[in-house]
Amino acid sequence: MKISAMCKETSTAEQIVSSRALVVLVLTIALSMLLAGCTGDLMLGAYLDSNRAQLHQSVSQERRDVEFVVEPGTPARAIAENLFSEGLIGDARLFEAYVRSTGMAERLEAGTFTLSPDMTPVEIAQALQNAYARSITVTVPEGWRLEQTADALTDGSMVNGMEYRTLASDPNWKPDSPEGTGNPWPFLSLRPPGATLEGYLFPDTYQLDAENTSASELLRRQVDAFARKVLPLYTAAAADGDIALSLHDVLTLASIVEREAVVDEERPVIARVYLNRLGLGMKLEADPTVQYAMGFQPDSGQWWKTPVSLEEYGAVDSPYNTYLNPGLPPGPIASPGVQSVQAVLAPADHDYLFFVALPDGSGLHAFSRTMEEHLENVRRYRGG
Repeated sequence: MKISAMCKETSTAEQIVSSRALVVLVLTIALSMLLAGCTGDLMLGAYLDSNRAQLHQSVSQERRDVEFVVEPGTPARAIAENLFSEGLIGDARLFEAYVRSTGMAERLEAGTFTLSPDMTPVEIAQALQNAYARSITVTVPEGWRLEQTADALTDGSMVNGMEYRTLASDPNWKPDSPEGTGNPWPFLSLRPPGATLEGYLFPDTYQLDAENTSASELLRRQVDAFARKVLPLYTAAAADGDIALSLHDVLTLASIVEREAVVDEERPVIARVYLNRLGLGMKLEADPTVQYAMGFQPDSGQWWKTPVSLEEYGAVDSPYNTYLNPGLPPGPIASPGVQSVQAVLAPADHDYLFFVALPDGSGLHAFSRTMEEHLENVRRYRGG
């Protein structure tokens, strides 16, 4: 009996020890998993902080529709990896870190989406939150002034054009930063006092949520596209010492080139003409600056008066009239495209100072070095 009792007590003690060991093991595993999760979150957070600028960089400048499918229950990591394999983002880990840190990971929906490699990771994350929203297409052509865009938005009943014009004309207005991205547009603070967003609104085609379309969202998308497609060109040229002009001045001159040039091959040639004139202290005498200063023309219903008479060149009292004022006008007169910006950053190598449009409808110009040559071209091609 004593031996049996002792065995029973020993068995009970072993069970207690075994139970405690099991509890310790379970707690150890749980703690390890918790620590692993915390460590993983910390690592993702650190990776996000060190690569945040890439959230506003697309993998391509090409606009190409890609059908992207998210199956129900797909985790954020798998979505990120699928986006990477489709060539829509350049860093799956960064995308996962971004959507997790902002809480978007829980809001990514299942469905079929139309995405493009020229979208940034931020834009893609936002698009993946609404699988069933209808979209509208807004196209802003190169060379339009912001009032012209506002009118077209109103006429097309797409966006509140008056609100668009008011916000874009407010020197103190800045787009709201996308969730969790900080301020991706510090270059806006470098504009001269009183400058609007003219010239910083990238001309392109944009897909907007039809259920939540706003002027503010379109402006944000345009400035964001500018930051991705134009700003790196200027930053690289400035770093290489290829340009001495400020970003604002580059955009100002590029907007004039945009309005003057018809044939892409002539953009660098025209840009150099104006740079040559600036270098010699000559007035630019650019027709588009006078047209910009004249504003809306009720008789024709147009924002750009053409032709402009010789009398009007001297009569339009405005700092934008480069026939009266030396140097560049106060700011851009329209939205320049990438090619016009590149033309200013890398102009052709020549010593022309004048040009006149050919009358054959080709969009080409005749260039000359002296006033005598220019007047001869005017007589030959313009009859006066």
